[in-house]
Amino acid sequence: MDFLRPASWEEALAAKAEHPTAVPIAGGTDVMVEINFDHRRPEYLLDLNRVGELGEWEVGESGVRLGASVPYTRIMENLRRELPGLALASHTVASPQIRNRGGVGGNLGTASPAGDAHPALLAAGAEVEAESVRGSRLIPIDDFYTGVKRNALAPDELIRAVHIKKADGPQQFSKVGTRNAMVIAVCAFGLALHPETRTVRTGIGSAAPTPVRARAAEEFLAAALDEGGFWDNGKIITPSVAKQFAALCSAACNPIDDVRGTAGYRRHAVGVMARRALTWTWESYRGAAARTEGVA
Repeated sequence: MDFLRPASWEEALAAKAEHPTAVPIAGGTDVMVEINFDHRRPEYLLDLNRVGELGEWEVGESGVRLGASVPYTRIMENLRRELPGLALASHTVASPQIRNRGGVGGNLGTASPAGDAHPALLAAGAEVEAESVRGSRLIPIDDFYTGVKRNALAPDELIRAVHIKKADGPQQFSKVGTRNAMVIAVCAFGLALHPETRTVRTGIGSAAPTPVRARAAEEFLAAALDEGGFWDNGKIITPSVAKQFAALCSAACNPIDDVRGTAGYRRHAVGVMARRALTWTWESYRGAAARTEGVA
């Protein structure tokens, strides 16, 4: 196994072009586990730790450009207001040591359906900035996951950053695990309300071959909120709406039975998390609206 250590982003792209099978490593929280258990034995490892820009982020007027290697700890400490869903998801990642090393780029590169960042990224409508010596492109998060641990990156591409719009409404994330820490999700759920466009987005993890959105549930909830005037009147969402939303989220799952949980349990748990997330986000929205009216 050869170890490639580029000193700059340009050198990293050149190395990836010359060795398309090279496996990028930054935090190493996924790659090293696979290597240590002999599940993977790549010909080349591409160490990105000397590429400093990958650990930086920029907060713009409408969004955040998050470097691929920004540690989860930094997201929790510095971007909670702009990216609340992703900050909540970051809290659930493994241990403090791993949160200090791992980043969203690694989650995306591995593309495991159980990756903690995926539901939050789907709910926020993120875009993945991919680059090669041929140029750069933005891949909508909805198009990024192509199969079990497969993504839309070309063999010579690397993830440079993730572009995420600032939250314009409440966001939530929750996951079910077999213990409280250092655990792979049995299933996970993310929800984001977007009052500016009066839309809703979801993200489901570890309950299908890839991270997925519950599109029928999103469309149902957006229509119910609009038809009932909920965005304007700030009333409590009726139990029937919450129940139907949860049922549609469960129906969006296509899980398997494995050592962490059964398919039936995963469907049920996603429905429970969806109902709770809707309750929490809507209460936050109503509270914010009430405070705005009070100031006005």
